[in-house]
Amino acid sequence: MIKERSAASTSGYVMIVPLLALQVATVAGIVMLPILLKVVVALGAVVVFICWFGLYLVHPNQGRVLQLFGKYAGTDRNPGLRWANPLYSKTRVSLRVRNFESGKLKVNDKSGNPIEIAAVVVWRVVDTAEAVFEVDDYENFVTIQSEAAIRNLASRYPYDNHEAEEICLRGNAREIAELARKEIHARLDKAGVEVIEARISHLAYAAEIAQAMLQRQQASAIVAARHKIVEGAVGMVELALAKLKQQHVVDLDEERKAAMVSNLMVVLCGDQNTQPVVNAGSLY
Repeated sequence: MIKERSAASTSGYVMIVPLLALQVATVAGIVMLPILLKVVVALGAVVVFICWFGLYLVHPNQGRVLQLFGKYAGTDRNPGLRWANPLYSKTRVSLRVRNFESGKLKVNDKSGNPIEIAAVVVWRVVDTAEAVFEVDDYENFVTIQSEAAIRNLASRYPYDNHEAEEICLRGNAREIAELARKEIHARLDKAGVEVIEARISHLAYAAEIAQAMLQRQQASAIVAARHKIVEGAVGMVELALAKLKQQHVVDLDEERKAAMVSNLMVVLCGDQNTQPVVNAGSLY
């Protein structure tokens, strides 16, 4: 595995002065010197002209991977005008933070339900040598491997967790994001790429089961709401009986207590407003 190392280069601003001086001197020599020396000076002028091709620019957060006839010579990360061996090939590699959003991937979750999932991945190159030499096209490699990692992650966890016992894709966004980051980073590390963040940007049931799953979610929500209503109603009935007994408002036998509890539960747990009924016969 090829690891990044610093390339031997120098400031281009320092090299401009001697190159200009040599270029002027060789041109003047060609004009002024005898015919025999002109050939030697002309060869020198060609060498100086080739040396001009050793100048190159390095922008901030950018690296230049230098190669000499296919052999890795190092990476130059120093920004500004630089000069190195003019025979080096100089491949530009961006070190800036980049992101991309995967397409909507259709995959079966842990429960076998077809879902649609997409993610935003934030990444950057940290080793230019690995990015250039270990994979054929590191940008395409990042895209394909990220989508493969997202597919694998989605298949290991359920979309929704109705038993609340394990991590699910919908209910544990933070945990899923960290797991996705680690999964993608493990695949991209060999390409000299660091994954900074991975977030789920789209998550939904597939169209063919979306309606059925929506009804299931609604049913679960209704059951949970009913459970809370019953808990509250039981507490209110207990409080009412305790207050009546404590303040000696009325003494109720077990049969009347049961009737009262039944009526209160109907009132408190009913879907519609109750219609009170007054027994007029008991007033006379």
